[in-house]
Formats: sequence, C-alpha cells, structure tokens
Amino acid sequence: MKLESSSFENDGTIPKKFGYKNGNVSPSLIISDVPESTKSLALIMDDPDAMGAVGKVWVHWVLWNISKDVEKIDENSIPENSIEGETDFGEIGYGGPAPPDKEHTYIFKLYALDSILDLDKGSTKSELENSMKDHIIAEAKLIGIYAPQ
Repeated sequence: MKLESSSFENDGTIPKKFGYKNGNVSPSLIISDVPESTKSLALIMDDPDAMGAVGKVWVHWVLWNISKDVEKIDENSIPENSIEGETDFGEIGYGGPAPPDKEHTYIFKLYALDSILDLDKGSTKSELENSMKDHIIAEAKLIGIYAPQ
C-alpha cells in the first residue's frame, strides 16, 4: 500500500498554506495498492517531534471509515462517509502543522483495516488505535517537514 501527496514530496517540505496558522488546509493525499481484503481505511497525522516542545506526540488529524475505493483525498476535504476525530487542538477535523520551536517532522499514517469501525465523530487517536487493534492488514507512511515562520 502507498500513501503519497500531490501537495508535497515524501520527506519534503509541507507548504505554508497547510499550516495551522496559515490557512489550515489539509493536503491532497493519493492512496494506491490497497490490499484486496480491506474493508476500510484510517488515517492518523501526528508530530512526534512535539515530544520535546510539549511533552507528547501532538495529534493533528484522525480520520476513519474511509472507503477502500478512495484513491485520492482532495485538498481541504474528506471522503464521503468518513469520520473525523478530535485533534490535540481540541477541535474536530484537520489541524495543520504548528511547530512552536523549530522544524518538526509530521507523519501521515494510513491503515488498511479488515473492518468498518464503530466509532463516534470526535473520538481521539487513542480510541481509534484501540478500535483498530487486531484489524490492521497494511500500513503506509508519508512524511513531511514544516518549520515555524
């Protein structure tokens, strides 16, 4: 399974407009090579570098029950019938990069699941991870870099 973006290259710089304070537009995502047995997809975007600044991995986006047939998620949108959770900004939906101190690495993790999740809108990353346990068929990662202005 592969996760790419037409908004930035893997290991490349995430453009400013995707930043929390600069438009907060979610980037486009391109999904390919999804396993045949997949029932749904889930996405987590987080910032492990925030551990140094705020003492935890900062959650920027949680999205689940994405149709296994979705090949592209357009900028500033979510696929039909998918559900968004709560970020560490205390908001539901995408919360773009906002490093408080220095350049941070942001990881988009896509999961192919053998089930459709029964989780309410606004659920947290840990609730999503608990629901996905024992249901992950495949994983893909996309990494972007973002620096404060």
